[in-house]
Amino acid sequence: MSPWISPLKLAESVTMALNQTRPSIDRMLYVLIGLILLLATVSCGEQRTESTTVTTATTSTPLAKEPAGQSVVWPPADGSVTYADPVDAAVGFATDFVGFTAPVVGEFQQGDARSGEVEVRPTATGPITTVLLRQVDGEVSWSVLGAVTDSITPTAPAAGSVVQSPVALQGSSTASEGTVDVAVRSQAKAPPLAIGFVTGGSMGQMGPFETTLEFASSSTPDGAIVFSTSSMEDGRVWEATVVSVRFG
Repeated sequence: MSPWISPLKLAESVTMALNQTRPSIDRMLYVLIGLILLLATVSCGEQRTESTTVTTATTSTPLAKEPAGQSVVWPPADGSVTYADPVDAAVGFATDFVGFTAPVVGEFQQGDARSGEVEVRPTATGPITTVLLRQVDGEVSWSVLGAVTDSITPTAPAAGSVVQSPVALQGSSTASEGTVDVAVRSQAKAPPLAIGFVTGGSMGQMGPFETTLEFASSSTPDGAIVFSTSSMEDGRVWEATVVSVRFG
């Protein structure tokens, strides 16, 4: 590396040389050329290369955990029935829990790695009831968390909420004669804890409903409120919204 020369010292040396004699044009050119060369040398000699080490943090995304207080509606809490296939779980729920008769069942539609939904109809052209399924924490079998249909939209109770008797029922609906059947059910193969109805809108027009329903004690901590309509032709379950609850 060439020795570093202070620009100030260099300027003083040039000034002294110019003051000693009256330089000719050639001498001035030599001085200017020398000054340019020295400055170039100083610039090259003082360059430094800095290296920067970039550390990239590696993060891993943990597997999604089930939300605290997740409420399962089906299969029964006693473990007597399990489902390795989500479609089978949807069929069992629709027939044994809600009361559909020989429903037309669609394919499983995947959500995330452990959840999805299955569409259920009373007939090939009937309204859709969408069954919500999930593999809950530590399980490979499939469970039902609830179901929804466009014609019945409860706002109370909220899914997963704690309810006591009498339970307040609110929301909006439409049915052929305005009547929506309601059943309070435990997470079991057992008769309903209570049955009743609400009256909302009719003939395709949504209308509000609000009532209360008393129910008996449940043998399981979890259960559901089942809202459903029936066919005017043969009385079969036509569509349903199922809201998961916990009994307090």
